[in-house]
Amino acid sequence: MTSHILFRGGRALVPGGFAEAVLVSGGVIAAAGPESDLARLAPGAETVDLDGGLLVPGFTDAHIHPVQAGLERAKCDLSEVYGLDDYLARIASYAEAHPDREWVDGGGWDMSAFPGGLPHRSQLDFLDRPAYLIQRDHHAAWVNTRALELAGITRDTPDPADGRIERDPDGTPSGVLHEGAMDLVGLLTPRPTAGDLLDALLDAQQYLFSLGITGWQDAIVGSYAGSDDQLPAYLSAASSGRLRARVVGALWWDRTRGAEQIPGLVERRAMAEGLDRFRATSVKIMQDGIAENFTAAVIEPYCRCGGTGLSYVEPALLDRYVKELDALGFQVHFHAIGERAVREALDALTGTDPDNRHHVAHLQIITPEDVPRFAALGVTANLQPLWATHHAQMDELCIPYLGEERSSWQYPFADLVRHGTRLAGGSDWPVSSADPLQAMHVAVNRTEPGGSVHVSYPTALTPFLPEQSLDLRTVMTAYTAGSAWLNRSPAGVIEEGRPADLAVLDRDPFALEPGEIWTTGVRMTFVDGVPVHG
Repeated sequence: MTSHILFRGGRALVPGGFAEAVLVSGGVIAAAGPESDLARLAPGAETVDLDGGLLVPGFTDAHIHPVQAGLERAKCDLSEVYGLDDYLARIASYAEAHPDREWVDGGGWDMSAFPGGLPHRSQLDFLDRPAYLIQRDHHAAWVNTRALELAGITRDTPDPADGRIERDPDGTPSGVLHEGAMDLVGLLTPRPTAGDLLDALLDAQQYLFSLGITGWQDAIVGSYAGSDDQLPAYLSAASSGRLRARVVGALWWDRTRGAEQIPGLVERRAMAEGLDRFRATSVKIMQDGIAENFTAAVIEPYCRCGGTGLSYVEPALLDRYVKELDALGFQVHFHAIGERAVREALDALTGTDPDNRHHVAHLQIITPEDVPRFAALGVTANLQPLWATHHAQMDELCIPYLGEERSSWQYPFADLVRHGTRLAGGSDWPVSSADPLQAMHVAVNRTEPGGSVHVSYPTALTPFLPEQSLDLRTVMTAYTAGSAWLNRSPAGVIEEGRPADLAVLDRDPFALEPGEIWTTGVRMTFVDGVPVHG
């Protein structure tokens, strides 16, 4: 393309409103305004016809796992089907197509497809080899009897400190491994090569470009739950120019260790210094698990089953570690689902430097008294809006065990905004869809978007706590300017001098009925004014 590009024929999302056209010169946004004015500035500019669509800043996903997603896309991928029969058909087809592979491994199954959220090893025992299939949210794995035998897991095997082996009534392992117990089998599966990891990253990058995503924060860069360290893949892709997106890696905090790992994190950060497209300036601390398997850290015991979940890092130690990381200029990226974990994260972030741009992701449950603390502490709320709907996991595996009052504290997006909290948006892909527009639909409507695997659920179109919905501009800003700010990316806003990282939407979602936002797609994506999709 020429050095001048004029985007016209629709609208462009700019701070405070919309512009008729946008001019890009040399990969940088030169101006936004009336088409006639911009055409005079660059009379020979190549034009991109928006065809009634909307030009937006390229989206930045603030919490995502692209390398793992790319690996799963190349393995036994269950994410596009739903239900036991469909899972077994896909697994059998994969095994038949790959007779040379020692394991059947992959993932993407949904807890809500099974009674109580739990599949069983016997359902996979038709296979002629061990199986290891990671749950969609990556907090559990489904394995068969052969895999348990290879790992030496019996009724006498104790649960690890940071996980649980699901068991039959007689104590025999049932075939589901939660949290840290996943490693008991996961580390036995075939290791991807350096080439496999790089290919997975590049495959994921192209897929994300197709969704208008031009930057992200990888939420786990390190070895976790049977996965291998992704840092070498990022360093290779960035140094060779194949990484086109703007990426921050959140270095994994090993919860089995303490402050002695901090010098190693500093060394890992330094390995990325000087790279244009990748920086390793964040540290990811997973403070609890998830509500569906009762590992999310809650204050009052779960209803029906008791227990208060897990705090993976003891709060007093957490405070010390976070202060040390903050003093070294690291951003801290928390996973916190339960209200106790959220409180522990905020407590640890009290007194830290807001300029380090710390953030807490997921935020399923927040007590009303903790909501104002985000803005007061300068902590960003990193939202995954797709989860804020009525679906089987919510209605059958969360609400009955959280209780009425605590259930009403879930995903309080509007309350956070009312208190002045800065928002960022993410997907947690491959846990859930990477499509930002589907997430925006949920944030606005608090219902399942059309096409979702959950849309046939009886209450999927009943708004979930609709008083916590956001307007479209607010949530789109979270996925653009908000997440870009979090990553210290120069992109994320259409204004003069910014990189021309842009996405052309095939329609203008602001002109649609709110219930139709999900129908919006991405026609073209640009990085530095160069098309990378469409």
